[in-house]
Amino acid sequence: MNFSTFASLKNRNYRLFFMGQSVSLLGTWMQKTAVSWVVYSLTQSKFMLGVSVFATLFPTALVSLYGGIVADRYNRYKILLSTQVVSLLQAVLLTLAIVFFKQHVVWEIIVLGAVLGVINGFDMPARQSLVRELVGRKEDLPNALALNSSMVNLSKLIGPAIAGFILERFGDAICFGINAISFIPVILSLLLMKLPKPEPKPKADKNLKYEFLEAFVYIKNTPVVSSVIIFVGIMGLLVLPFSTLTPVFAKDIFNGSAFTLGIIDGVIGFGAFLGALFLASLRQGSNLSKVLAINTLVFGIGLILFSQITVLSLALLFIAIGSFGMMSVRTISNTIVQIHVPNQFRGRVISIYLMVLTATIPIGSLIVGAVSHYIGVETTVLIEGFLALIVAIFYVRYLKNEKLKDEGQSLLEQQPQEA
Repeated sequence: MNFSTFASLKNRNYRLFFMGQSVSLLGTWMQKTAVSWVVYSLTQSKFMLGVSVFATLFPTALVSLYGGIVADRYNRYKILLSTQVVSLLQAVLLTLAIVFFKQHVVWEIIVLGAVLGVINGFDMPARQSLVRELVGRKEDLPNALALNSSMVNLSKLIGPAIAGFILERFGDAICFGINAISFIPVILSLLLMKLPKPEPKPKADKNLKYEFLEAFVYIKNTPVVSSVIIFVGIMGLLVLPFSTLTPVFAKDIFNGSAFTLGIIDGVIGFGAFLGALFLASLRQGSNLSKVLAINTLVFGIGLILFSQITVLSLALLFIAIGSFGMMSVRTISNTIVQIHVPNQFRGRVISIYLMVLTATIPIGSLIVGAVSHYIGVETTVLIEGFLALIVAIFYVRYLKNEKLKDEGQSLLEQQPQEA
């Protein structure tokens, strides 16, 4: 991993942001594992697992477009600080619900998950846009984003494993309580930042429809951005929701417990962490689109093998391979968008990117939950693996066609000069 990126980022604010997020994300992944286990244990319904994911992510999709406009109009730092404080309050309410409504808590989890989804609709565009400002130099951005993804996936490795242990030994309320406490470090890190005077923002009297159209026109006229957003949308709908079914694999396929679920989710995080390390080690100027296509093939192969194995240790190996490739779908696509979008459009374009991702995954989770009820989880994940291969092949063909178009355009531009 290119840790020199972190060392070279003399910006104290980015270091504070990185460390605060590291602690907070541990709690986030602990809670995610606990939510999946509690919902499936109480309902025994694959469809309700999909509903719980849908409830958290889909509101983000609905709100994120407006959240992007807010991020472009107002101070992104203040927006992020506000969303973290409100997220802390949401986590406290969820912990209290777990304590006082133990056997009837599913709908409380779903409602509070929807509240968190709305909060994230404002938080994510502001966070992504602010990271670009904190990094500073454009050439540092790919490695800095990969470093950030490494942090996310290291927490995804450690958090579920800790959650599985705590769920068995101390109960689910402790997991939810730790997540609430984990918001305190990130809030403190934001308060300790000393930011320069923000750049002037556009006037807030613009028509919302016009601002949306500006962003959509920019995306339409920028093929490298539009193609990656379409790619993410297809993967989010058809392939990424495989993780919705991990509680079913843990409980029914491998005859395990909450600790088994923690191990599976942790290994997914481990594979994604290795994938992020690989991405952080890429040289400047690497063809990110090509890496994205290749790693999507790896993702599909890993899912296919995982779906057909009933021996836990071997299945863990294959899901680690798959999640190594999966990392590129989120990180490289995000990097491509961040690199190519100018500051005045960044909040809105990122919000559109996030809207596509956060809309397709919950819809896909509902579909996966319903389909797996009839054909089984193994067959469902097997199909998702083959779909990943198909998407990767089509994306490679698209990249080749775009390369040929660029070469043809270059030749046409050279001809008048040669004449």
